[in-house]
Amino acid sequence: MGNIEEVLTIELPVGENFRIQRCRYAPTQGQSTKRISVVSGIHGDELEGQYVCFLLGQWLREHPDTIKGTIDIYPAINSLGIDSITRSVPFYDVDLNRTFPGSKNDFLPAQIAHGVVNLMRGSDFAIDIHSSNVFLREIPQVRIAKSQEDVLVPLANLLNIDFVWVHDAVTVLESTFAHAMNTIGTKTLVVEMGVGMRLGKAYGHQLLDGLLNLMAHEGILDIEPLKVRFPIQSHVGEVAYLNASCPGLFVPVIDHCQVIEKGSVVGHIVSALSGEVLDEVIAPIAGILFTIRAYPIVYEGSLLGRIFGEKQ
Repeated sequence: MGNIEEVLTIELPVGENFRIQRCRYAPTQGQSTKRISVVSGIHGDELEGQYVCFLLGQWLREHPDTIKGTIDIYPAINSLGIDSITRSVPFYDVDLNRTFPGSKNDFLPAQIAHGVVNLMRGSDFAIDIHSSNVFLREIPQVRIAKSQEDVLVPLANLLNIDFVWVHDAVTVLESTFAHAMNTIGTKTLVVEMGVGMRLGKAYGHQLLDGLLNLMAHEGILDIEPLKVRFPIQSHVGEVAYLNASCPGLFVPVIDHCQVIEKGSVVGHIVSALSGEVLDEVIAPIAGILFTIRAYPIVYEGSLLGRIFGEKQ
C-alpha cells in the first residue's frame, strides 16, 4: 500500500492552508535508486490525469512485489483550482504552469511552483499529465522542446501514446513545470490527451500501459515490458492549423484522430440564427487530425483543429 503524505502546506490569508498530497510507493526489497514522479492537476480543469493516477495506484496496490524503485503520485498539484473547477489558481487568476520555477518569497502561485520543484528535485523522471482545455480534444501525445529532442523522444516512444510533437524552441515557454524540471536534470515528459473537465477512460488505460512499460524499461518495476504502440513523430513532418474564418457554430463532419486527404472537408461553420452554412473548413494538407474543436461556439481566429502531415 502506498504511503499518503501531506508534502506541501502554505498558509492562506483566509485562515486556511493550501495543501499538496503525495502517495509514495517504495520497494520492500531489491531497492533501486531510481525515482519517478507522476504529476496531474497543474491546471484545475484538466482531470484526465486524475483517472490515470487512480489506475496507477490501483495497479501498484495489487502488485506491490514488482516495485523496485520509488514511485510518487501527485494527483492534484493545483488543488484549489480542482476544488473550484478553475483552470488557474483561484483568487490570483494566474496560470500555475506559467510561474515555474517560482520563489519562496513571492505570491502564492510562485510559492506553489517553488515548492513543487523542490519536492520533485532528484526524481529521475517526471510525467506531467494534462488534458486539453474545454475547447479542444487531443489524442494522447507527448510535447517536447526541440532542445530536449534527443533525450526525451526515446522515453516518449515507450509511453503508448499516438503522437510525439517536437516543438521549435520559440513555442516552448520557459516558465513551465516541464522546463524547470528538465533544467535541473529530471527527464520530464508532458502528456496531453482528451478534453478539459472530462475523463476519457480509454485514454487513461492507454497511458497506464505506457507508464508501466516505461517503468519496466527503467527498472522501476520488475515486470516484462509491455507491447505498446509506436507514436507518429512530428519531426519528420509538419503541423497545419485550422482556424475559424468567421463566428458561428462549428460542426465537424469527421471524427477525431482520422487520416484525411488534402482538400477534404473537416467541418462547417454554421449560423443557428439564419440556417446558413457560413464557411466550409478544408484540410490544407493530408495527414492525421490530432486536435479537433470540442466546444462548438467559435469566433474569427478560433482554433478548430491541427493536422500532422508529411512535408511536401
